[in-house]
Amino acid sequence: MQTENVILVNEQDQAVGTMEKLEAHRQGLLHRAISVFIFDNDKRLLLQQRALSKYHSAGLWTNTCCSHPVPSEEALAAAHRRLGEEMGLETPLTFAFTFLYRTPFDNGLVEHELDHVFIGHTNKTPLINPEEVADYQWWRFEDLQDEIQSNPQAYTVWFRLIYQKVFALV
Repeated sequence: MQTENVILVNEQDQAVGTMEKLEAHRQGLLHRAISVFIFDNDKRLLLQQRALSKYHSAGLWTNTCCSHPVPSEEALAAAHRRLGEEMGLETPLTFAFTFLYRTPFDNGLVEHELDHVFIGHTNKTPLINPEEVADYQWWRFEDLQDEIQSNPQAYTVWFRLIYQKVFALV
C-alpha cells in the first residue's frame, strides 16, 4: 500500500507541514481536505456510499467525493483528481466555501479538517471505483433531509454538517 501524505494547516489554511495520512488522523492534527458535491439538472445530489474497507466511516453515505490534496497539490486539482478516481466523472467544479470541523471516531482516529467544498453539475452516470465506493444514489433535498433526520447514523459527520448549506447554493 502506497503511503499518502496530507497537508497540515493552521486555522487560516496556511500549510505548516506534511504527515502520513493515517498518522495525522491518529494524532487529530488539522489538515486540508476536499469535498465535492455533484448535482444533476434536476438539482438532485449524487451521494456515494463509502467502501466497507475504509479506515473510518466505512459503509456510510456521504457527498459525491471527499479526500485530501497531496503536498504541493491545489485543492481544486485534488477535487478533480479524486472525482475521477472515485466516481469516474469529469465536470467543471466551482469553489463554494471552506469549513473546519473536528470529530473523534470509535476506532481512536480523529477527523480534524479544514475542508474545501466544490460544486459541479453533470447528468452522466458514475463509474464507481469499488475500492473507494460501494454504491451511489441521486437524492432530492427534501427526501434527503427526511432520510437524514430519520437515520442520521447512516451518513458521515462532515456531510451532515454541510449538506443544507450546499443545497442552498444550488
